[in-house]
Amino acid sequence: MRIFVAGGSGTIGVPLVRSLVQAGHQVSATTRSAGKQGMLRALGATPVVVDALDADALAGALRSASPTHVIHQLTALPGTGPRRASDLEPTNRLRDEGTRNLLRAAIAVKATRMIVGSFALIGATAPPPVDSRIEAAADAVRSMESQITSAARAGSIEGIVLRYGMFYGASSPSTQELVALVRRRRLPAIWHDRGQLPYIHLDDAVSATIAALDRGRSGETYVIVDDQAMSFSDMVRALAAAAGAPRPFTIPGWLLRLVMPYMARLLAIRLPLSNAKAAAELRWHPRYPTIHEGLAQMLGHDAQ
Repeated sequence: MRIFVAGGSGTIGVPLVRSLVQAGHQVSATTRSAGKQGMLRALGATPVVVDALDADALAGALRSASPTHVIHQLTALPGTGPRRASDLEPTNRLRDEGTRNLLRAAIAVKATRMIVGSFALIGATAPPPVDSRIEAAADAVRSMESQITSAARAGSIEGIVLRYGMFYGASSPSTQELVALVRRRRLPAIWHDRGQLPYIHLDDAVSATIAALDRGRSGETYVIVDDQAMSFSDMVRALAAAAGAPRPFTIPGWLLRLVMPYMARLLAIRLPLSNAKAAAELRWHPRYPTIHEGLAQMLGHDAQ
């Protein structure tokens, strides 16, 4: 296949490009940074420096690549993940306007299928009504997903949406930061944490994306998550155990809400999702069924 990865230098983009090249595909991968061309070339991809918000430049890039498949992994999030609602704003535009540009260009070059990486935590739940910036992020995710599914149902292109859980893994900058914090005992758990958050190892997110290249029904949305949701506090404890670090201390929930209100709302979400549809239709199963197995493999200790 000739595959165009939009967002090829991002957290999932890099391991995805590597795996696609290793599988024998011809890969073009975008980045907004000229300095990342060498890294993409070293992975075996053809680097494309382009801003997805520049519709004409993006259309030209797809004409040059002439892909059979397009994978949308465009974000502009901080490397260690969003900490406040305002961190989502640049990505909102990519998910709305950038998706529109990429979809139009993919249809114009007669690509067979387009796969969109979405976010389960926003796509699968309504945002709290108290913060307009969170509502804007949810609107952007809905726009991205509906653009693809509508085009697919209209017969313009095959389209599939993958709703990923929260990424973790050795190559994830956010995981690297969490490991460093937990080893210094600077990452607390939360008293009476009843959140149920969906996680997914980056390797499993990549394998699901590759499975969607030729499996799954056009116009459908698939949830790509571990077999078991977990609270943030249980994740922190599992991380400490896997890293051989001291047991984390615990703080009251009101303190987190005071100092980091966006993160407090995010971590309190109860969203136990099922990957059964992806298992049945993509014939995909996570290599790491829960975060315990994934962290143990990553850090070389037995998570408890």
